[in-house]
Amino acid sequence: MELKQLVNKLSLSEYPVGLGGCRTHKETLECCEYNITVFDAKNEKDEIKKIGGDMIRIHHASLDESNPDLLQKYQNMEILSDGQWNLGIFLSKTREKNEMFRRSSIRGCLVDAAYFATKAKQGYETDVFAPAWLKCAAYLVCDALVLLNSKMRSPTHMLEFIRKFEKNKTNESFLSVAKVLGLERATPSLLERMLKSTIGFSDMTEGNNHSMIIQKKYEYLVNNSLLSDCYFYLGYVTKNNLVSIRDSAHKKPDLMHVLKVALDIEAGQTKTEQQAAIIQSLANDLIQSLQNHT
Repeated sequence: MELKQLVNKLSLSEYPVGLGGCRTHKETLECCEYNITVFDAKNEKDEIKKIGGDMIRIHHASLDESNPDLLQKYQNMEILSDGQWNLGIFLSKTREKNEMFRRSSIRGCLVDAAYFATKAKQGYETDVFAPAWLKCAAYLVCDALVLLNSKMRSPTHMLEFIRKFEKNKTNESFLSVAKVLGLERATPSLLERMLKSTIGFSDMTEGNNHSMIIQKKYEYLVNNSLLSDCYFYLGYVTKNNLVSIRDSAHKKPDLMHVLKVALDIEAGQTKTEQQAAIIQSLANDLIQSLQNHT
């Protein structure tokens, strides 16, 4: 695909535009979309477009962004349109502080992981979402581990990254996380059920045709016998969407019916509380380790 022409086709040339995601990290599969960021300062949800056989995901952003977690993701961005050189200047300044942003993102993931693990451990009697918060906590530890190894948080690729990590105490903590996630449970029939619920929950929370990307990635991963990777991907997408409504989820307890399948929740109260304690301890240990190496 000619990306410069894509900017014109999407009528985005009025603003600075960059390409991010796995295509700038040279870690691309056939199912991967093009992640385009348009710096139009609009507070809008991502847009999903299909051009030919390619999926395009358009993010809206601002050149005044100050969130370290977002700025860290711009490290490898390629400029597609930047008539006034504003994006180039912005990216140059951002890259100078990338290590600081990366460490801030790692800490943020771990703090959130500890928070959700605590909710899972303490709230089973009063919070219907307790086992779902546990899964969120586990995926957030994965985010931190990937960032600690200077890799991108791309759910289609993360499990493959983790398999290739250097063998050390920190990286081996993933073994505990994998048990909480339930990766060993991945089967074609289970993944088909998870897909339907993942798409359903995406439609409820995002409402932007993200389901087209989810479907395409599911088909690719299953057809290539990457069942654990597919399980991880589907759960991660649901994690992102659940976390996005963390403050209002309690108003819609019926959502848990969808989440039970989308996140493959099968643990009872005792197991949930035990696993939550493990993830909480792990997240706190990693936070302490991060501080000791500051």
